Amino acid sequence: MNVQIQPSQEQIDHWIEKYVPEEDLFFLREEDLLNLEEYLHDVLVIPKDEFFNHSSYSQIQLVNSYEYWRISNDIRYVIVAQPDWISSLNSEVKSVLLQIQVDMGRGLILPLSLFFEPDEVPAEYIVKEKGVQYAVLQNDMWKRLSVSNKKNAIQAYALEWDSWDSLEVPVNIPAHLKKYANSFSTEAGANCLAATLYAVSNHSERNAWMIHEWVHQGTFALGLKNAHYSITQEGLQEGDVVTWINDGGVIQHAAYHIGNQLYFNKNGQTFFNPWKIIHWKELCEEWNAYTYRIYRKVI
Repeated sequence: MNVQIQPSQEQIDHWIEKYVPEEDLFFLREEDLLNLEEYLHDVLVIPKDEFFNHSSYSQIQLVNSYEYWRISNDIRYVIVAQPDWISSLNSEVKSVLLQIQVDMGRGLILPLSLFFEPDEVPAEYIVKEKGVQYAVLQNDMWKRLSVSNKKNAIQAYALEWDSWDSLEVPVNIPAHLKKYANSFSTEAGANCLAATLYAVSNHSERNAWMIHEWVHQGTFALGLKNAHYSITQEGLQEGDVVTWINDGGVIQHAAYHIGNQLYFNKNGQTFFNPWKIIHWKELCEEWNAYTYRIYRKVI
């Protein structure tokens, strides 16, 4: 049976608080830096390679909010600024800077239509692109919006990341997964690999922290090995792990088979992506560009 899932009020409040980071980041091309040279006294200007290898700026919430993976390869520098810096710029410079952020494809840019009260969004933070108006979010302006406006916008935006349609939690689901199935996280980073490793955990209560981790492929492979899972060529069984790999053999996704072709699954690493119960058919449709492998516990 299909069901509609909803984030709790506590989760929405957390999203509102954490989605727009306290530090403003602005991504620039070479020519942009030259044009802004006289306004850079109160900021840090970090070369692209240094920025993306800097531990302070690789925190998962920054990665998710600014959507680093979408940013244009044309960038050469990143401005790191306190929230009041952009407010100190004149309207013309501010408009140019925010247009650059749209051009660079960074995150924190929402269609103005998502806001229940669009007139509340300051005009200087609105950029028009291909006939659509966007609000370029920065910490200072976000804090000035009403709670109801932020709540409406962030819920509408969350639905662009993942459907809130799910399958009903089956009665035979392992007890440690029942708490999380068809629910949302309050923390960024929890991904499909973490969800799957937690599903195969031997000490579910002791390992509850694991489901909130941002797990990468090497860690995942070792986790499966330590849980005594190995590749099988046999058909799917309850308790199996399924992974989808690219042509280079790199895992792109993983899910845990509850049984009856139902899976405990999480798409993405944002707190907008819920842990859901989905059918095998849906997984195959979504990941059909990749090759799947089945892992089974060897007792």
